[in-house]
Amino acid sequence: MRERLYEVFLAFSNVYSGWILWNLFLAVIPLTLSFWLFRRSKISRTFIWWLVWVVFLAFLPNAPYLLTDIIHLIRGTRAGISMWVVGLILIPMHITAILGGFEAYVVSLINQGYYLRKQGASRTVVWAVEILMHLLCAIGVYIGRFRRFNSWDLVTEPGNVLITTLDDLTSKQPVAVMAITFVILTVFYWIMKQVTLGLYLRYRYLRMGKEVLE
Repeated sequence: MRERLYEVFLAFSNVYSGWILWNLFLAVIPLTLSFWLFRRSKISRTFIWWLVWVVFLAFLPNAPYLLTDIIHLIRGTRAGISMWVVGLILIPMHITAILGGFEAYVVSLINQGYYLRKQGASRTVVWAVEILMHLLCAIGVYIGRFRRFNSWDLVTEPGNVLITTLDDLTSKQPVAVMAITFVILTVFYWIMKQVTLGLYLRYRYLRMGKEVLE
């Protein structure tokens, strides 16, 4: 039993290392900001609103970024950890984190779409903005995973981030990776959006039925 517990401890210390809580925290930031930006009853686009929107945009790639953390699971399977630890602990832990982070991304963009429609924007505009967000996040995920930049580097190292990003956008391999990431984000977003809206409508129907019974 002690050997099993020690193996679990090694799995968490070598593979987990706190990345799940930290990355989920970063993913929750744009989700929280999206409710403040897009879901309040009275919204005035003041300087503060635009400033918060810029922060929202800077942190948004952190939500889909968790998709790339599958690398930690691969690392865990190569670290000599037994399959029962991988199957019962690491895989569920990673799947939960990845789905949680991506759901934060989905809800953030749903909130943005809600706001745009409330402002009278057509479905075409909402769709175009979603595509633009996927593109920006694909770039953000790449420079975060491969260039190891963080959201706050846009403030602390803006010149370095800009030069590196422009260099990547003119190189074939980085652009190819960004393009694949863009396609993955677009497809996964569409699927998760349908699931999220379906569950929300189901909840609304159940609430309506309960109110009728009461």
